This record gives sequence, C-alpha cells and structure tokens, in this order.
Amino acid sequence: MLTINDKDFQRLVRFVKQYYGIDLSKKKQLIMGRLSSTILSMGFSSFEAYVDHLIRNRKPEDLEVMLNRLTTNYTYFMREEAHFQFFTDTILPYLMRTKKDRVLSIWSAGCSSGEEPYTISMLLKEYLGSKASMWDTRVLATDISQNALHAAANAVYDENSLRNLSASWKSKYFRPAGSPGLYTVSPDIKANVIFRTFNLMDPIRFRLKFDVIFCRNVMIYFDQATKDSLVNRFYDATNPGGYLLIGHSESLNKENTPYKYLKPATYRKE
Repeated sequence: MLTINDKDFQRLVRFVKQYYGIDLSKKKQLIMGRLSSTILSMGFSSFEAYVDHLIRNRKPEDLEVMLNRLTTNYTYFMREEAHFQFFTDTILPYLMRTKKDRVLSIWSAGCSSGEEPYTISMLLKEYLGSKASMWDTRVLATDISQNALHAAANAVYDENSLRNLSASWKSKYFRPAGSPGLYTVSPDIKANVIFRTFNLMDPIRFRLKFDVIFCRNVMIYFDQATKDSLVNRFYDATNPGGYLLIGHSESLNKENTPYKYLKPATYRKE
C-alpha cells in the first residue's frame, strides 16, 4: 500500500472539500487503503504524482474514479423504512389535500444506484392506485457519480437489494433480468424516475420547488459549515409545507436550521 505524506494529504483534502463538499480531513487511512491500487493501475508511483495529476488536469473520468473509491454507495430497497411509512401515512395525505395542480415534486438527492427513487415511485403507485394517471408524480433523482447513475438507469438488482420487499411487490414491480437471482424494475416504475447528474455544492436551480426532498446518508461526508449551507439551499428549494428527510445517522443543528424539527431525521418548512 502506498503512503501519503501530510502535504499531499492536505492538498487532496482541500481539493475534494472545495469542489465536492466532502470532508476527508480524518480519512487518511481510508484514502491510502482505497486509492493505492487505483494510483498504481494508472501508472503513478506515488500519491504526490497522483494528486498533481488530479489538481492540474481535473479529468472528469479520473475524478469520478476517485469519488467512487472514497464514498460508499451502499443501499437497498426500503432502507430506513420508517421514512417511507411517514411518507405514506402523513406526507402523501397532506399533498393529496393541498396540491390542486396534481403535480408532486419529489427529489431524491444523492440517489446512488436508484433504490430510493424507485421505492418512492412504487409507494406513489400503491397510494394513488387507479388515480395515478391523473397526477404528475415523476421523481427527480440526482447523484454526482456517473457510475451510480448508470447503474440506477440500468435498474438491475439482486435478491439482497430486494430483501425488505414483500413477495407481492416483487411480483408487481419487478421482472426477471435474465440471470438467476437478478431483477429489473418494471417499465412503469422506471419511467416515473428522471435521473440527472448534480453536484450538491452547486446552486439549486430546478424549474419547480420541491414538496419532499430525500437527502439521506449523504451529509455524513460533509462538515458542519458545508451541511448548513446545503440545508439552507434545500430550504429555499422547498415549497411551504414541504419536507426534508435525512438519514437516521444524521442530524441538523436545531438552532440554525430554518426547517421545523418534527422527529428524528424528519423536518418541515412551515
């Protein structure tokens, strides 16, 4: 395994923090462990040469590899199920009463390989039933990683990813993907999700404001200042009465956040 000296470590930390908001200041061992083989396979013999290359050339494909190696995209359908129960029991009834234009604007920010937005789409289909065609329920799903978005758009998952789903949902919303133990999302659920590349450090300038923003297990990589700034941008992009759902291992500063705290990992714009 290659070693990284303090100078190159700090250079890499500053670069990743500035452009992606990810705080690696306490991840020296992780950086060495996860990037050493990548660096050698690219023909570099040291972290110094690799960091020089990243900063000077900023090649999108190399930055993509680096980000994929340093951030974990582990997810599955119905992860942190309490959020989805709240979505069905509280959020959707409220939106059905108040959205006279029958347009639901829902954002899965940091969608990884797609399980979260597809879960949301299935919940919408279940809740609306025969009325689903009367509503615009398309889910915006974004991620900084092209690899993650490619996997999400491909929508092929194994049994482990589907382990929290009922047999009826598997039958209704999935199809065999060719190889044993692999499944793909049904066309109607797949068509209800729009995937886009987006860096959460960038200004949020989508056409509509959002009724619900799911940003779960993403801000664990951010320091407090970066997190506060992002939450403020989320707030500005949320409709009055809209919701922000974050990971259960995460929390917002209750003194600073403009959202109203409802319960763990669940906030609302009044």
